[in-house]
Amino acid sequence: MIYTDICDNIKEIKENIKKHAKIVHRNPDEILLLAVTKTFGIEDIRKAIECGIKDIGENKVQELKDKYPSLEGKADFHFIGHLQTNKVKYIIDKVKMIHSLDSDKLAQEIDKRAGRLGKIIDCLIEINIGGEYSKFGILPENMNKFVKELEKYHNIRIRGLMTVAPNVGLENVRAYFRNMNDLFKDLKNIKQGNIQADYLSMGMSGDYTVAVEEGANIVRIGTAIFGKRNYNMEG
Repeated sequence: MIYTDICDNIKEIKENIKKHAKIVHRNPDEILLLAVTKTFGIEDIRKAIECGIKDIGENKVQELKDKYPSLEGKADFHFIGHLQTNKVKYIIDKVKMIHSLDSDKLAQEIDKRAGRLGKIIDCLIEINIGGEYSKFGILPENMNKFVKELEKYHNIRIRGLMTVAPNVGLENVRAYFRNMNDLFKDLKNIKQGNIQADYLSMGMSGDYTVAVEEGANIVRIGTAIFGKRNYNMEG
């Protein structure tokens, strides 16, 4: 990896975010660029941080555990992958936010572990906006019911929604992002003590420009920053 490429890539992505935010009269400064660091090494991540990245997202618990000691205090960690209940204990003290809350069982474990640390953990509810069998997440029609189930947890703060949209091409994906924004607005209107709905996380390397136009304020970018992944490095 040529490090200047990482800086150039981050600069280009930020310019694209600014361009597409302005198309729909949004403030680009309110959109968080979350660098997805799955399979990428410490040196690449450090360079991204030097080039302005402040938040990084990991998909795998083991990778997060391995990288955290070298990067603690240099960036905020987000967990963005599917999270098994028996692995919550390994990340609960390390992450700023969990993006993939998708079951009451997981919520119960997060709440218990956060409570033991005396902290409130910020979470996004993962929505399976395309209803795809291959993906995790709550179906859109079940969101309100699920949110109500979470009311009993006092160590979880619901900060918004996350989705991985279907791979249907740039223009076809717009409808899914628009539906997510509608759900996000519905969430904001729910009066519940543990809801502070201010994040809509959607859009990745191939479709983040459309996501920005449709209301995303967190975009999760990996390959467009770092290049092609080496899956032999996966934890």
